[in-house]
Amino acid sequence: MKIIPVLHIQQFEQDVPMSDFYSNDLKTHLERNNAFFHKPHKHDFYLCVIFSKGSGIHEIDFDTYNVNPGSVFFLKPGQTHYWTFNSKPEGYIFFHTQDFYELHFAKSKLEQFPFYYSNKNTPSLTLSSKNIELIVARFKDLNNEYYNNLPYKKQKLSSLTNTIYIELARHYTDTDTNTNKASVTYIETLRALEKMVETHYREEKSAKFYANRLHITSKHLNRITNATLDKTTTDLIMERVILESKRLIVHSNNSLFQISEILGYSDYAYFSKVFKLKTGFTPLEFKKSYQ
Repeated sequence: MKIIPVLHIQQFEQDVPMSDFYSNDLKTHLERNNAFFHKPHKHDFYLCVIFSKGSGIHEIDFDTYNVNPGSVFFLKPGQTHYWTFNSKPEGYIFFHTQDFYELHFAKSKLEQFPFYYSNKNTPSLTLSSKNIELIVARFKDLNNEYYNNLPYKKQKLSSLTNTIYIELARHYTDTDTNTNKASVTYIETLRALEKMVETHYREEKSAKFYANRLHITSKHLNRITNATLDKTTTDLIMERVILESKRLIVHSNNSLFQISEILGYSDYAYFSKVFKLKTGFTPLEFKKSYQ
């Protein structure tokens, strides 16, 4: 049984009755939620946070990022993360559901933004010192609107959220040399592939299965993943399998044999061999090293 908690927007704010959006200044948010922010947890919503002060680390799905003034992070539903701070942070944070954004912008998708378009894109951005104040002011405007009970509140919140995402996407594209320049068709196929892998990776680990479902050849699908991610289709599938393996090994009370079966491997020895090939550790070694 999984023991890692999955948090919902309704858990965070009792004073503002919105089930699809939440905002707060970071200092208050962390004080109110100090029981769990330093422990691994998931959300069922999108999260965006900016730091104007403070330092520490932010672990997202076993990758560690430094937290400093100007750090911005973007999380998609289902990602596991936690914070550790060595000086008190300040800034702003907001959450929202997919519907909150896409119902107000019917012709747009959250995946249009580079930090959400692929699971392989870096979920962080570091703003230059000259840009921090301007972007923090955008977050502050959003937070003020959230706590004001004015007409057209949801429309204003969605508009401000969109503006923040556009400005952050511009900075992200300017500073991230890995931001993808592939064709729109390739990007759309990659999105479809990642969603399909998310649904089927436990049972289906063959590139051919996904190529057939996408009505293209395995060779062409490999061409797309190489152009967009510099990986093969099999690499992408196995990375998702290994990520879930790590989550279950560290954050669940399942035995290693049970985890092997959950992920579609009836032979634990084979699963252990695959895990070591991809990580350099056996499952047991990884569990001990993480602890």
